[in-house]
Amino acid sequence: MKDSEKIAAVSRMQLYIESHVGEKITLDALCDAAGYSKYHASRMFKELTGMTAFETIRALRLTRAARALLSRGDSVLDIALENGYDSHDGFTRAFSRLFKITPKRYGRETPPIRYYIPYNIGSYYHAREDTAMEHVNISKVVTVTQMERPARKLILLRARKTTGGDYFAFCEEMGCDWEGLLNSIPERFTDAALLTLHQTMVKPGTSDTAAGVEVPHTYAKPIPDGFEIIKLPPCRILFFQGAKYENEDDFCIAIDIVQEALSDYDPSFYGWTYAPELAPSFNFGSSAALGARAAVAVINETEPI
Repeated sequence: MKDSEKIAAVSRMQLYIESHVGEKITLDALCDAAGYSKYHASRMFKELTGMTAFETIRALRLTRAARALLSRGDSVLDIALENGYDSHDGFTRAFSRLFKITPKRYGRETPPIRYYIPYNIGSYYHAREDTAMEHVNISKVVTVTQMERPARKLILLRARKTTGGDYFAFCEEMGCDWEGLLNSIPERFTDAALLTLHQTMVKPGTSDTAAGVEVPHTYAKPIPDGFEIIKLPPCRILFFQGAKYENEDDFCIAIDIVQEALSDYDPSFYGWTYAPELAPSFNFGSSAALGARAAVAVINETEPI
């Protein structure tokens, strides 16, 4: 069996799981999606993702439940039943094993926990290939929105080797848990992002690349091991928003379009200049439903900082 066939089969299984996570999912249905026998489908899935299909389903459902605990006033039992658990006790045990905290305590204290973020294996390998942009049907329209940011804090995880904001290199060095962990913080201003730091923000022994999320200046909860928290001054932020697209495999191309627009943008036309010393540049990644997003700090040179 060719590697490309295995990748495509596992990708189909992942997409099926994400589309039907709120329903009963059987191994037969997953095998039909993959186009292989139960033995081969199960083996390929674990080989390429590091988890079994049903470990993935459980992690997705528990992450969905964790989000519901923060956003809705439903009881723990109601959320348990909604996510395929027959009892409060069974749900609490599963939730505690994955997140190291009971659902009741999580709903009360809302500390950062490791949300499970699915990474489609097909999109990953597709992004590592050299794909020509002119052959991809993605709109190159990028909108730019100005926002004022107050004084705030930045929770970040610094790389030691990765440079230049390379997402894949950062995940290979630091792992990919940071995204689910940071996105579990309800007080965050935006989604977690890959950061490129100004030289004044770089510590000895670390690089210019980090992952992080902005939170209010009053944020005082414990932060995860290995992370740190720094203060950022008030500043103006320009958000670059790419267009939505259809094929999830094109997420890397969508990011390139936004980064190209950011590189070509001339803030001086509006009396601004880039101010990387006030805030890092943010690469929020990309999804078909939202498009690619990025943000940078600017200042008006006639205004006091």
